[in-house]
Amino acid sequence: MTNRLAAILGLIILCAVALDLLFFGTRHLVFLGKKLFELTEWMAFWH
Repeated sequence: MTNRLAAILGLIILCAVALDLLFFGTRHLVFLGKKLFELTEWMAFWH
């Protein structure tokens, strides 16, 4: 992955998070954070 592609992808993710906060508040981010944590633990188990 090139630096330019990583920067564009990061910008898209930040915009998506900002829009989610603007329209729906923080409840969705907490839920997604918990699920991401569970996913990383599950992936570490299979590594």
